[in-house]
Amino acid sequence: MNTSNKTLTQLPAVIITVAFLLTMGCSDRSVISSIEEVATPATGESEEPNLSVGPSGDVYLSWLELSKEGIKTLKFAMKTANGWSEPRTISQNDTLLMNYADFPSVLELPNSTLAAHWLSTIPERGGYNVSVAISRDKGQTWSEPVTPHRDGAAVEHGFVSLAPAGNGVAVIWLDSRKLEKGSDDVSLMTTLVDPDGKLGTESEIDERVCECCQPSSVAVQGGFLTVYRDRSKEEIRDIVVTRFDGKEWSPPKTVFEDRWQISACPIQGPAIAAAGEHVAVAWFTAVGDKPKVQVALSEDGGKTFGPPTQVDEGDPIGRVDVIALESGGAVATWIEHSPDLGGVVRARQVSAGGDAQEAVTVGKTSIGNASGFPRVERSGASIVFAWTDTDEHRIRTAVAR
Repeated sequence: MNTSNKTLTQLPAVIITVAFLLTMGCSDRSVISSIEEVATPATGESEEPNLSVGPSGDVYLSWLELSKEGIKTLKFAMKTANGWSEPRTISQNDTLLMNYADFPSVLELPNSTLAAHWLSTIPERGGYNVSVAISRDKGQTWSEPVTPHRDGAAVEHGFVSLAPAGNGVAVIWLDSRKLEKGSDDVSLMTTLVDPDGKLGTESEIDERVCECCQPSSVAVQGGFLTVYRDRSKEEIRDIVVTRFDGKEWSPPKTVFEDRWQISACPIQGPAIAAAGEHVAVAWFTAVGDKPKVQVALSEDGGKTFGPPTQVDEGDPIGRVDVIALESGGAVATWIEHSPDLGGVVRARQVSAGGDAQEAVTVGKTSIGNASGFPRVERSGASIVFAWTDTDEHRIRTAVAR
């Protein structure tokens, strides 16, 4: 899918005052901080930013870049005290898939090992495959990529979530192999990749899920949680959560029964984050043709969730992300339609009790596909944002200190 937007205009830097709860223990008080734009490390047309934070607390930014000569490159950089590090290349290939909804990622594992994933089109056959590579030297060099799925079908394998599992990485993806056999079921699949690139056994987490909604995973005590949009035979597409304890997956549990019934994929995956036993899940729903962005909080490591808090301002496009706070609260981001600006990336804090504070604007974007999915992560006392500026067709980043 070509998501390029060739109508480019200038966007001023974003400096906004915002109240955010950072590390106030069990208090719901906020500390006032400013969102200051940080110069992007991307050098050409860029899109599909993604963020992650590893065990070391380092923040990683990955993105896809398109040169003037049409060369596609997957790059990443690390956040430093002075901005972003010099970008490093993970993969450069004509078959790299650039799709606003299906974006690559980089994840730090124990012992400073890095894992990365990206998608590659299947030449002359259609569909696309997942590639996963490992780096043991902070991304200076990368292993030969492996493909976690081994069905060989020329169908879509994508919408990947990576999670630390032992010394390796768990790869969770949406798999369309059943479509070749006449079924309309898309599965949520998983396998493990060890630090040497050896693949574990493929297994099916859920036999029928929303066919193009990104899953999201987060490490918790004793394993990790994955949230995704389920899909019943009656086309109810609510958000569910499952836990991997290192040996097996728990039965999926519904986070909240929206009962959103829709016969086509909304391309709206959920997001999950954790701070100790505090877990936050954000998602988009449009049950009753009323679009909403909601956040639900858990105090017991994701075993149960309280009632959701609506955080949007009445006209959300969705495309959510979330971070969890030690207080038990959260900060969610999404794209909201703006009559004056077209589309804006908004952020709102929710207290542990479910109270929503005033929303703030992170940056300008659009409501079209090219805006992609804004990302947010947190490390220590800093909250990092990344999004796509569709006027200039490049990624932007900012930090709330």
